[in-house]
Amino acid sequence: MIFNQSEFDLRCEWGHKGINQLASISDVVIIVDVLSFSTAVEIATNNGAIIFPYQWKDISVLDYAKSIKAELATKRTSTTGYSLSPQSLIKISKGTKLVLPSPNGSSLTLLTENKLTLAGCLRNCEAVARFAQNYSARVTVIPAGEKWEDGSLRPSLEDLIGAGAILSYLSGNLSPEAQAAIAVFNSFKNDLLNTLKKCSSGKELIERDFDSDIELAAEINVSDCVPVFTDNAYVNMN
Repeated sequence: MIFNQSEFDLRCEWGHKGINQLASISDVVIIVDVLSFSTAVEIATNNGAIIFPYQWKDISVLDYAKSIKAELATKRTSTTGYSLSPQSLIKISKGTKLVLPSPNGSSLTLLTENKLTLAGCLRNCEAVARFAQNYSARVTVIPAGEKWEDGSLRPSLEDLIGAGAILSYLSGNLSPEAQAAIAVFNSFKNDLLNTLKKCSSGKELIERDFDSDIELAAEINVSDCVPVFTDNAYVNMN
């Protein structure tokens, strides 16, 4: 296949199509959704919570949360409860089961089927890379991207930076796409907070008064947490 980067051990491609092309020939898939699914998952699982991804926040998610006896994340704008906002998860209790809907990070997680799937971000990029490398040399990193209003993929700078950060700690034969992600990370690694604040996704969060989420997401290698998707949920396996 032309588009699956199969001649390389370390690969990088965007979103749903990237998983469709690359996951079947990879042993590890790392989902990168810096603002904010992967960052939220890292913070929650680092506190011992169990995070159940769900694609959409529609009526079906209520039944799903009830069926597994889990809490359901509130809207990000809510002043109470847990949500996709990383700040809301800072003090989540150990053992909390939380369903976390997300059209990007969650939906991508649910596409990887039986592949070892990790949630990576800037906060845990080295730990995730080392865990993946210890498992296999064939690793695919998926920057999630965002959605335009028509539902099409909007490649996002923050996820490409996050993907590059993880790939920079991996050893092996890099695809050109993976090399490009590392180059982008290296271009911005000394000014991550300002970069995330100035990129489109960051400006959107600032407009919605979620500055603190950007600050949490921009912290690099502050955690050794490795969220692994197992039994329909992310748990810390490090």
